[in-house]
Amino acid sequence: MAREIVLPRRAWPARIALTPAQTIILGFATVILVGGFLLSLPIASESGRGTPFLTALFTANSAVCVTGLVVVDTADHYSTFGELVIMTLIQMGGFGYMTSWALLALILGWRIGLRERIILTEAQNLYQLGGVVRFTRRLVLLTLGVEAAGAAVLTLGWLREVPIGRALYLGVFHSISAFNNAGFDLMGGFRSLTAYVGDPLVSLTVASLVILGGLGFAVLFDLRARRLTLHSKTVLLATVSLIVAGAALMVLLEFANQQTLGGLPLPARLLAAFFHAVTPRTAGFSTLDVGQLTQPTLMLIVALMFIGASPGGTGGGIKTTTFITPLAVILSTLRGTGDPVLFRRRLPVFVIYKAVTIALASVAFVVTMAVVLTRVEGTDFLPSLFEITSAFGTVGLSTGLTPGLSPAGRIIIMVTMFSGRVGLLTLAFGLTRRERPARIRYPEERLYIG
Repeated sequence: MAREIVLPRRAWPARIALTPAQTIILGFATVILVGGFLLSLPIASESGRGTPFLTALFTANSAVCVTGLVVVDTADHYSTFGELVIMTLIQMGGFGYMTSWALLALILGWRIGLRERIILTEAQNLYQLGGVVRFTRRLVLLTLGVEAAGAAVLTLGWLREVPIGRALYLGVFHSISAFNNAGFDLMGGFRSLTAYVGDPLVSLTVASLVILGGLGFAVLFDLRARRLTLHSKTVLLATVSLIVAGAALMVLLEFANQQTLGGLPLPARLLAAFFHAVTPRTAGFSTLDVGQLTQPTLMLIVALMFIGASPGGTGGGIKTTTFITPLAVILSTLRGTGDPVLFRRRLPVFVIYKAVTIALASVAFVVTMAVVLTRVEGTDFLPSLFEITSAFGTVGLSTGLTPGLSPAGRIIIMVTMFSGRVGLLTLAFGLTRRERPARIRYPEERLYIG
């Protein structure tokens, strides 16, 4: 009897397993590419001609990264379709890729599995896996509610100038742009909100939306519940301190500058100073000509842009808590106490390590990219540093350098925006695939410091 020969089955290649960091990176990149394609279509431009893909990709990158830096003016170049695409990208970028996906899943009734919950936890800077879907649902409802309220107030403001339909459109667009800390505007001519420098209704509404979006959703939920955690207390302290200090220094540095605050009545000066203490911490709207600010003020804004908003919100930067944590370490060292303490709570060592890592890596990244941009574009260092910090902090303020960048310069800014939105640690974990705990603990020995 002939022996049956059984051939081994061909093994199918194993499915590529992406880490949460890689999923977030690829998700953002995919949305940016799709947005770039849509904005390059003839229907997306005011002229009816297709936009060069690099220009469209730059705008999509800026919108998804909720930055606001542009190489063509949004209102002048893009059609209503293009503006709606940009508004959608801003909303998706503010939510984050995974939150946007979770929203779609909730609407369609899809099941959100364990893997998706883990990625959502990392994307939203949460420490606990439990309740992440409920947190996401509350996040979406809160966002839409605040944006609707902001749109209603801004619509009333623009009703003084334009018909109801146009006023409503402007109100919705700028409310979404402000709450998501994007900084895109529809005023035309790269003017941002300079026409409303003395208008309390528009300025204070936009500034309020920026602050609410930058606080972070965990803080907003704590405020609503009237129960403040250490995180919420720290964020509120840092936010108030930076706004007050920023506004005071803005008045001090620009009070005599006739091109900015010096040429305004006193109430408008104070309003503009407050506005520009708020928006550099990642919104990008401006009521003053940024190109006319003095160099000390530009450095002040660079510092505010670098610090940015707070974790879990729609803003960028290294985040307020990352800025406060090393200050707590410095204060504990000067006092001679062993442990860094905030509000009578000791900070864990891993939090300190993470904050110092992010701060130092971000400084190195920003300075390096500014030097590269200076060499590529042949500009002075301060304008390049301002533009790079604006991109990294996903701010959108510009001294006028970005619209005239070469293709290489645009790519540098795009890479910086993407890195700032996704996060340097997420990028590092995405490239290395996983965090590897140390297997060996070496003996301790001291260094001489100072």
